[in-house]
Amino acid sequence: MTIHIGADKEDIAPTVLMPGDPYRAKWAAETFLQDARCINQVRGMLGFTGTWHGHPVTIQGSGMGMPSLSIYANELIRDYDAQTLIRIGSCGGMQEHVGIRDVILAMTASTLSTPSRGIFKELNFAPCADFGLLSAAHQAAMAKGVPTHVGGIYSSDVFYDERPDLNEQMMRHGILGVEMEAAELYNLAARHGRRALAVLTVSDHLLTHEALPAADRERSFGDMVEIALTAAFT
Repeated sequence: MTIHIGADKEDIAPTVLMPGDPYRAKWAAETFLQDARCINQVRGMLGFTGTWHGHPVTIQGSGMGMPSLSIYANELIRDYDAQTLIRIGSCGGMQEHVGIRDVILAMTASTLSTPSRGIFKELNFAPCADFGLLSAAHQAAMAKGVPTHVGGIYSSDVFYDERPDLNEQMMRHGILGVEMEAAELYNLAARHGRRALAVLTVSDHLLTHEALPAADRERSFGDMVEIALTAAFT
């Protein structure tokens, strides 16, 4: 076990899905995994391991923001030898053609800063998804008939953003959506030679100000989880 994950090494699968919300991890495990068991409760950041179509899978909450995700992703990689890490979460749409409930597959993740900035210093490193996962996820989404967009996202340092000028530039440069974790996940995967992808459901929209009703969230998020699991084992 580690400081933040109270699981034995054999309790963590090589493939890990990482929602920000620990209760979304619980819901996804109970909904999609067979024989799911809770393997982590440290600090209330729930983690579960079970199987999906015979494949071992761990679903571990990451918390909100890149610093929190960095803690869990580092420990999963360094101490538990996780090989494939897929963020599943919500995001805000930033383009008119991106609709509520659509799925975004993050090819790249732009950001002002990440916990990795101390390593890169003056270098503007461009973190990106694993192409194999990205391609498989796109095929899975097309097979399910889910409206899906592939391209760049923005990983923000803050939830309550007060930089409308920056959002305007993100939109101008084709950024599809905004969330708070993927860029650091991609940095860590590149550093340690692991596979990473962010599969995101558009839950609200910065232009239209629409928001996904609470009653519809589980159904819409279910598509995202199925796409992630299919991509991991294709």
